[in-house]
Amino acid sequence: MQVVSQIEKDFISTNLKANKRLDFRQKTDLRKIKLTFGSSFGQCQVSLGKTKVTANVSCEITRPGLSSSTEGSIQFNTEISPICCLDLPDVEVVISRMLEKSLRVSRAVDTEGLCIIAGEKVWSIKVDVRVIDHEGNLFDCCCLAAMAALLHFRRPEVTVSGKDVIIHSVDDKVPIPLSIHHIPTSTTFGIYQENYILDPTLLEEQVADGELVIVMNAHKEICCIKQSASVATEEVLQCMQIASVKAVELTAILKEAIKKDSESRNK
Repeated sequence: MQVVSQIEKDFISTNLKANKRLDFRQKTDLRKIKLTFGSSFGQCQVSLGKTKVTANVSCEITRPGLSSSTEGSIQFNTEISPICCLDLPDVEVVISRMLEKSLRVSRAVDTEGLCIIAGEKVWSIKVDVRVIDHEGNLFDCCCLAAMAALLHFRRPEVTVSGKDVIIHSVDDKVPIPLSIHHIPTSTTFGIYQENYILDPTLLEEQVADGELVIVMNAHKEICCIKQSASVATEEVLQCMQIASVKAVELTAILKEAIKKDSESRNK
């Protein structure tokens, strides 16, 4: 991770107090978002400015858990490339747990629809997230990549005969998309004295007093909140209002990207 000198910190802090950012964005502007899908369903790469993350969704048939015999499962794993030189402790575990709360606990994916034979066989979905480049606001990019990959993923069609399950190939039967109830998106604010900014860069993160992460869907339903700094109630409400607007924008971006990929594949 880049080491920031005290002079740089003072310069950035002074500009932020005047609502000026080094990349000329307004305080509630997102960096440019780019989504690219792989040749296989469930493969996605997302860039948020210079922060870059890939996500890959896979599935296998397993036995259900004892507490949920009619539900499949979703697991999130996060890996950070060594070239990122990220020295924050347990950051991979923290991101995975946040994704778990935001996308699984919020019931974004219909896990009951993953059941094949109650008490016997269910689909187990695995989402592998890998950070390629870290230039700030890591979780928003990871959340966007994971959600895009889940929306893009298709599982094989199966035929059940008694307790036997036949898994059909892509050539035999068209694979099936996951049933998605809603689309959580993450909005992160860098928190400073008497100020906050949306989508902080790495430099802005390093001089921040903390952060406020709000995961929300387009219906203004809060899926998860993480706060690492003291924030006035009024500012939290302002951030929530901004997050609700960004959730609609990010959802539209995801849906449009999926639509364009589908049209491209059909051609």
